[in-house]
Amino acid sequence: MTPVASGPYAPPTPSRALTVVSADGARLHVEVHGPEDAPPVVLSHGWTCSTAFWAAQIRDLATDHRVIAYDQRGHGNSPASSACTTHALADDLEAVLARTLAREEKALIVGHSMGGMTVMAAATRPRFREHAAAVLLCSTGSSRLVARSRVVPLGAGRLRTWLTGHVLGSRAPLGPVTPVAKSVLKYATMGAGSAPHMVEACARIVHACPRAVRHAWAGVLEALDLDHGVRELHAPTAIVHGAADRLTPPVHARALVAALPHCVGLTELTGVGHMTPIEAPDLVTARIRELVTTYVTVTGTEPEDGHRATPAQIKEGA
Repeated sequence: MTPVASGPYAPPTPSRALTVVSADGARLHVEVHGPEDAPPVVLSHGWTCSTAFWAAQIRDLATDHRVIAYDQRGHGNSPASSACTTHALADDLEAVLARTLAREEKALIVGHSMGGMTVMAAATRPRFREHAAAVLLCSTGSSRLVARSRVVPLGAGRLRTWLTGHVLGSRAPLGPVTPVAKSVLKYATMGAGSAPHMVEACARIVHACPRAVRHAWAGVLEALDLDHGVRELHAPTAIVHGAADRLTPPVHARALVAALPHCVGLTELTGVGHMTPIEAPDLVTARIRELVTTYVTVTGTEPEDGHRATPAQIKEGA
């Protein structure tokens, strides 16, 4: 299965691509888009997705930002790994930051769904704290994901939780992208008003994820508890959430607002589901630009390897 070949969700060609090796030897596919001397934005995608998920944001931002996007282990062009843990996710993000940013270079770090959980898992890590000027969390939560999910149309309780866990953790192949498959995906992850080309783009990305990878990470999400990571996420953090999100309903966004040490706003998008960067690309991109403008500016320094870079520094008093 390949991403869409044309339109706003067709993945743009990166300025350069590289392989980053994580702490346990896992190899991660990383793409860099845009001018090398522009303020950096790091994009971390969610469960069953890939760098293709950010196509609309990359295409817009790369005109005047250095956009760094990577495939989570087992997703996209990053090979699968036996280590499927939030610790591994944090290791991977730190490895990407270490390889692509200069010493003390500041970036806006954006995480969608499991990518947001990656940020929470890395919140106490020295490398993350060194590089995070600000954070944007899109459609994510820190705990009780299966219990609070509304993917299964039943009232809250043990039966819904059990069924949801079995649906999300299924080993069954998703098969080709058919009209029926797109309808199921749209119901579970997108708002009712999502345009057909948005649903097509999402379906192609999700169906490309190997079923063994999908199953393994579903187990991690079911047992997730990163509430402590939220409390340790001291960088200015904004939240974008879909009001019609069934996978991570708005209760998660409200919990994040209450727990974050430095929350700088919640944007709730009416009629939008879980796939906010694809369903509301302009609004998500605009929020990214706002945060870069507020918290990131470009100055000069020397990276660790001696090659010249132009990092971004957090604004004083922002």
